[in-house]
Amino acid sequence: MGPAKTAPRVVLACGEVRTSLLPALQALDSRAAAQLLGLRADERVLLSERPNLYGRSPDTLTGVDCPLPSANGARVRAVGTVAARAVLTEGRLLQSSAYFKVPATGPDHRRPWGHYLVRPGVVEPFGKLPHEAVAEGVLNGGRHGDLDVGLIADGLHTRLLRHPLLDHRPPLRSRPTRLRWVALPADPGDGPSIERFTLAEDELRTVRLRVPEGTPSEGVAGLCDDLALHDWLLTTVVRILDGIRLGAGAGAAGTPPARQRPRQRPGTGEELPAVVRALRPAVDHLLHLWMPRARVAQDLAPLWDALEERPGFTRQWQTLVQRIRDQLTLHAIPFPHREADMGP
Repeated sequence: MGPAKTAPRVVLACGEVRTSLLPALQALDSRAAAQLLGLRADERVLLSERPNLYGRSPDTLTGVDCPLPSANGARVRAVGTVAARAVLTEGRLLQSSAYFKVPATGPDHRRPWGHYLVRPGVVEPFGKLPHEAVAEGVLNGGRHGDLDVGLIADGLHTRLLRHPLLDHRPPLRSRPTRLRWVALPADPGDGPSIERFTLAEDELRTVRLRVPEGTPSEGVAGLCDDLALHDWLLTTVVRILDGIRLGAGAGAAGTPPARQRPRQRPGTGEELPAVVRALRPAVDHLLHLWMPRARVAQDLAPLWDALEERPGFTRQWQTLVQRIRDQLTLHAIPFPHREADMGP
């Protein structure tokens, strides 16, 4: 027997994450989460209760045979499998993600499917991969007919949203977001870094990373899930606050019509201010979800330091939380007393 062939080094990993509020009035407990995320009968859902309630589905594989996106117009055919999975955080936030990695070179002809199935989440190019051009092509969205990892993530998300466990009565209005990412090899001796984080559209973010060679793509996907979750929280709470005419007693765009009906202060018979009715769902369902790095691989956790420095995720979150608390405190004061305090 001759010596075993060395697998080509991986020079690119790509993925996309969908994040949305679970359309259910009540958060799912761990048992219900396992039912929702049970995508495969042969593998159990991963459940954890520390530091928060977390469920992750088994990976599913989608076979692909199509060109890779490319910023320079090159047509690089690739064959393999894209891995997809779903995550539920605190029974409230649903994420679906799809990702794959690509070696520097591949065969010049298609191999039997058995070859690709034993390499889950690997897409092999025909010939040499122009990884820089493909990375930019993925971030830019590619052309019709190119491999679109976002469609795979979206398909899984849609499948989960149709689950009979969900009553489609969310406690607040929100919009889903998408985070598209690529990871390229870092220079020898360098650690992981974020080269670019962009709010490309209203609901699309793009991230370009550098990671040391040999970094598992599953770990990079986990980091991007974590980033997408916290970006969604920031985006949603900003929209809730922006939808409120503070001080005017008006409701918020982020509150469903069913929750804009007058409510009374417990034990007083007084109607709750509209601002309180608008902000209360954020307090009940969102504020406790902020927990960066809770499940990020240790070697990738330092990437959060860059995000905390600029744009300053946690700093912005703390400011938003304080604004909500200030408004709730202000509206806890009976209206005549507030009028008196504002007088000369």
